[in-house]
Amino acid sequence: MSTLVVKFGGTSVATTERIMHVAKRIQREKQNGYDIVVVVSAMGKTTDQLVDMAHEISESPSKREMDVLLTTGEQVTISLLSIALHKLGIEAKSFTGWQAGIVTEHVPSNARIENIKPKAVNDALKAGEVAVVAGFQGIDDEGNITTLGRGGSDTTAVAIASALNAERCDIYTDVDGVYTSDPRFVKGARKLKELSYDEMLELANLGAGVLHPRSVEVAKNHNIPMSVRSSYEDVEGTILKEEIEVEKDLVVRGVAFEPDIIRLTVYYKEAYNGSLANIFTTLAKNHVNVDIIVQTIIQGTQPSVSFSVKKENLQDTLQVLSEHKDILGYDHIDYEGELAKVSIVGSGMVSNPGVAASMFDRLYREGIPVKMVSTSEIKVSVVVPQEDMLKAANALHEEFGLSLKEKVAQ
Repeated sequence: MSTLVVKFGGTSVATTERIMHVAKRIQREKQNGYDIVVVVSAMGKTTDQLVDMAHEISESPSKREMDVLLTTGEQVTISLLSIALHKLGIEAKSFTGWQAGIVTEHVPSNARIENIKPKAVNDALKAGEVAVVAGFQGIDDEGNITTLGRGGSDTTAVAIASALNAERCDIYTDVDGVYTSDPRFVKGARKLKELSYDEMLELANLGAGVLHPRSVEVAKNHNIPMSVRSSYEDVEGTILKEEIEVEKDLVVRGVAFEPDIIRLTVYYKEAYNGSLANIFTTLAKNHVNVDIIVQTIIQGTQPSVSFSVKKENLQDTLQVLSEHKDILGYDHIDYEGELAKVSIVGSGMVSNPGVAASMFDRLYREGIPVKMVSTSEIKVSVVVPQEDMLKAANALHEEFGLSLKEKVAQ
């Protein structure tokens, strides 16, 4: 039989009632003749509650112990879902990440999956059981429990689908697909029937919270058919694939936005050619992710390099730079907060010049200042004041014709 991997997020399993609903959906898929692997997140706000509890005890708890603590959330879900399946007469067995053979690198709180040894899961499937796997977690080669970062259950699901050569991977969530932008904040946002892996990867990296970026990366690298579907409604979702076949006329296919961006500027007393390599190599070695980078070397002004990081990474970034100041050779650091990133994404941008110009012109007409710019073949990102984030997103969504068309009168 073909294997189907399905993943349910925290809101989908937030209560025992919802867990029973998930069990019945799995029952229907089982009746369709599939071997089923289910990947689940922690129930509702469990992870947030566990984080709050840790911070009640310590302002900076050990990352290793945080991984041990946070993985208990998914362990509750897998056991409850297995019990629910048993109640429906379906044989099921639960697996923590390490029991499922998920081996990760040794990076507490944000590890990458290095290998999956799915023998235990395969054995359960051969025995006719539904394998219920805890998302978001694994084990490193030293035996430490690790977590994959927020949203890591998506990555777990796609990685397992690849390891098992599954027919496809369905991501069930509280939305019924991928939209042109977040419909809660952008007027007229509409669901896309199809999206390329590259477009989804850009959107996920740029703030669209539907999927974890690493999950899309794994799906693309292993060509795993993937869909985003509603946990509550039995409707068609969005299909992710290498080449899209519908709505090809859209040059821009999505607008993403992300708040809480910090712009750091590192100043030098004189131009130093090794500064870029040294700074970003040092930050990378310490697992600090940076985004938009701008270097300024103009005669008569102090040389500098600016880059953006997420607000949550600010203290780690400052600490790393401070600890390596002698090696990096900079003069001082300044940073600006209350910023946001707004981006447009679309594979059609490759063959349509002038998209960036249209974007900048619309932002100018809206009176929105642009602090930083980053481009690739299929996206343009700008950093703007956070107070202008939603105004910019709505304006660009309208500018590129993404809004729902008004219904024609019958």
